Amino acid sequence: MKNYFILYKPFLLFLGKFFLTYLLLASAYQFYLGGFPEGKTDAVTNNVAGFTQQVLQFSDPGSYVREETGQSYFKIYYKQQYIARIIEGCNAISVIILFISFVVAFSGKRKATLLFIFGGSLFVYVLNIFRIALLVMLTYQFPEKEHILHDVFFPLIIYGTVFALWVIWVNKFSKYASKTAQ
Repeated sequence: MKNYFILYKPFLLFLGKFFLTYLLLASAYQFYLGGFPEGKTDAVTNNVAGFTQQVLQFSDPGSYVREETGQSYFKIYYKQQYIARIIEGCNAISVIILFISFVVAFSGKRKATLLFIFGGSLFVYVLNIFRIALLVMLTYQFPEKEHILHDVFFPLIIYGTVFALWVIWVNKFSKYASKTAQ
């Protein structure tokens, strides 16, 4: 049994760091969400809604996002038409937690790890805002395609980007990359 632990030590360390980081960040996020009363939207989702409105206003100055009283979501209006809602799950925090957990599990030098986590998280956050705005515009143009746009195409964009960032991280900056470069 000891030989298996020695043989699979790198894999087991990766799993341990990944799940520990994920559990800590997810727990901290759930604690954060618990601080908001029922029917009130959290600050991160509020910011995503505000930035989404600003992006949409480039295409349609009359676009706006309105928080529903007593509900924990925002309604998005584009070209004077209600198109979609922004809920807590739309703010990309769960995706960012997954991204950070993987980078920590394959950590490299501390400074590089922290910079990649910060830069990658910011990139995913901004990409998500543009993803929501584009989803609204395409749903307005092609309402019959809403299901495939929301449930297939746009998750592919965000998760595909996170996967690409992971590949860059592992191949360029992680401890694994420095061992294979030698």
